Amino acid sequence: MKLYMRKRINRITSGNKKVAMAAATSERPQFIASTGGNQSFSNTPLIESEENDQIVVPDRTSWKNLFAYMGPGFLVSIAYIDPGNFETDLQSGAIYKYELLWIILVASCAALIIQSLAANLGVVTGKHLAEHCRNEYPRVPNFILWVLAEIAIVACDIPEVIGTAFALNMLFKIPVWIGVLLTGLSTLILLALQQYGVRKLEFFIAFLVFTMAGCFLAELGYAKPDAKEVLYGLFVPQLKGNGATGLAISLLGAMVMPHNLFLHSALVLSRKIPRSVRGIKEACRFYMIESGFALSVAFLINVSVISVSGAVCSSSNLNPEDKDNCKDLDLNKASFLLRNVLGSWSSKLFAIALLASGQSSTITGTYAGQYVMQGFLDLRLRPWIRNFLTRCLAIVPSLIVALIGGSAGAGKLIIIASMILSFELPFALVPLLKFTSSKVKMGAYTNSLMISSITWIIGSLIMSINIYYLVSSFIKFLFHGPLKLVEAIFLGIFGFAAIGLYFAGVAYLVFRKNKEVTHLLALTTDESQQTSNASGNASMYTLPREDIACMQLPQRRGMDLE
Repeated sequence: MKLYMRKRINRITSGNKKVAMAAATSERPQFIASTGGNQSFSNTPLIESEENDQIVVPDRTSWKNLFAYMGPGFLVSIAYIDPGNFETDLQSGAIYKYELLWIILVASCAALIIQSLAANLGVVTGKHLAEHCRNEYPRVPNFILWVLAEIAIVACDIPEVIGTAFALNMLFKIPVWIGVLLTGLSTLILLALQQYGVRKLEFFIAFLVFTMAGCFLAELGYAKPDAKEVLYGLFVPQLKGNGATGLAISLLGAMVMPHNLFLHSALVLSRKIPRSVRGIKEACRFYMIESGFALSVAFLINVSVISVSGAVCSSSNLNPEDKDNCKDLDLNKASFLLRNVLGSWSSKLFAIALLASGQSSTITGTYAGQYVMQGFLDLRLRPWIRNFLTRCLAIVPSLIVALIGGSAGAGKLIIIASMILSFELPFALVPLLKFTSSKVKMGAYTNSLMISSITWIIGSLIMSINIYYLVSSFIKFLFHGPLKLVEAIFLGIFGFAAIGLYFAGVAYLVFRKNKEVTHLLALTTDESQQTSNASGNASMYTLPREDIACMQLPQRRGMDLE
């Protein structure tokens, strides 16, 4: 009788749990609180995980595992070849020919190291950068960092909106301001792509990246730049002319973007890797290889754009109108310039590449916005709402500038957005460097002394260049701008106060010691792994981050549950 009652109670309890789970999953509220991820272990080495939309890496030592890790690097690399990059690349080549190519080389090498650290943070701890910021910093600094991250995403979204509008103008003669409005349709494109899974989305983004590469390599074949001059520009640093420093900062800001650090540390959570010493090290190594390959393709594209622009604008066969266009070259003028000098097919290739860049950047920017909101606030909006809001925040200033200033004003807005990204970079980069260099966060997987030194030198140089340009430009404007004495005094007081706040914010992040200890998901010693194997846990996997998986594929999961 007792045995019968016990079985009866177990069946009722199991049934209640199933009903509760079904009820919880059937109702999908407008705002969803993150669970923070489950940190327990599963002893079953799964190969497929359709329910949670994760890619499961087999627990084996093989180079075949590299294919399972391919994908996040291409999503991240889009930020290095978005319309903002094309705008600054075109102006760099038109004004300074190949002299600023070394900035692209330095920024790409720095980007590989920094993006690898972001991936390592997610792999080792099972949490992305925004979540670590929420756990580590007090409420007010955390809120400020969230606001800055959102501003960075909007600043990144503006070039995508304008670039897509320019591409539509080149292909279909649609006015720029109408093209800005039409870019809102990218929301529908994004939601349609989300139905098919993260793996297919990664393949689609990789296809767009290689489409851009093919277009610009074809452009390079048309332009035929001098190989010796290109190599000299790549390996000999030089900054000549009054505007070289500002353009160099724009190039740097367009290359290393703050939202990309949040994005990469979260994208790696879409893989379900063995939680062992060997598994963690393999994941970190393969993610670095994958990122290096994707960023190398992005590097070649940027070099091609600068080389084409430099070769065309320095040509002796230019007519006076084309020479004037080269003095103030933007994405829209580039189409006419390339068409007149290199032929109509070249202009179409450029437009197709620009359209692919703008649309793919929209996808990665929206993902970054989701992770930032979920991480900093422990809250996330429905994807279509979040995408709609970011579209509106980017479309409104772009539309106003396009209507008032035309394509020239829209081009200048891209440069301003790139500079904003450069100035905001320390507020994402410093926490990343602090967390990955801290044993309380990374345990045995903390950065080596050499990596820590290199990354802090890179970060210090970026911050120093930004601060120098900010202070020098502001002083120059005060003393040589069209301001009266009283206006200059008041503007100087407020301006230097803002610069002081900038210094204070960066100093706070640099000198504050990490306090919150991360409970690592990985085994930290070989001995503990051997003990685990002896007890029968030969292959250990993390339970899926359902908040991340659900965020990536909301529509598909909702339909499956119905």
